[in-house]
Amino acid sequence: MASELDTVLRVNLGCGRNILAGWINVDVRALPGVDIVADLDRCREHSLPLADDSVDELLLSHVIEHVREPLALMEDLHRAAKSGARMLIRVPYGSSDDAFEDPTHLRQYFVNSFGYFSQPYYWRADYGYRGDWMTESVTLVVPQQDNVGLSPAEVMAKVMRERNVVTEMIAQLSAVKPIREPRKELQVAPSILVQFE
Repeated sequence: MASELDTVLRVNLGCGRNILAGWINVDVRALPGVDIVADLDRCREHSLPLADDSVDELLLSHVIEHVREPLALMEDLHRAAKSGARMLIRVPYGSSDDAFEDPTHLRQYFVNSFGYFSQPYYWRADYGYRGDWMTESVTLVVPQQDNVGLSPAEVMAKVMRERNVVTEMIAQLSAVKPIREPRKELQVAPSILVQFE
C-alpha cells in the first residue's frame, strides 16, 4: 500500500542545475536531471505537461523575475495545483541592485506584488487572469550586521526608504479553489516577516 507521502507531487520550476531529488525538475533546457523540458514563457500558448489538480507543492527559486508573462504562468500553475497546494517563490527584492543588474531580469517584485496573483486584486479591471493564489507570508531576508538593534518595524521602515536593504524576498502562497470573486473586500494582506542572515 502506497503511503500518502508517495502521492505528493512536487515541482521545481526553472530548476537549471538545482536538481531536487523527489521533485519533478522543469527547465527550458535539457540539463542533466531535468525531468520536463518546457518554456515557462509559453504558458499562454502551451500548458505545462502537468495534469489538472495534480500538484501539491511548487518551487520557483529566482525564476519568476525572468518570465515575460508571469500571469499566464501563474494561471497555468493554478490549473495544475490541487486546492491548497503550496508555492514558494524566491526573488531578489525590487529595490536591490540584484533585481536590476542582471540583464535577464524582466521585472522587479515587491512585498505587495504577489497579491496580483490572486483574483480579489482585479476588482478595478479584468485583465483576463483566472488564477487565485493567496499570499500567506512574505519574508524579507536582511543582513544582520547592517541592522543590529533594529526591530522588524524599524527594518521595514528602512526597506521603504533605502535601496539594497533586502538580499532576498521569499513568498509563501497557496492555491485557492474555486477562485474567489474580484472584490476589494476579499483582499487579504500577507504576514510580513523579517529574517536576519
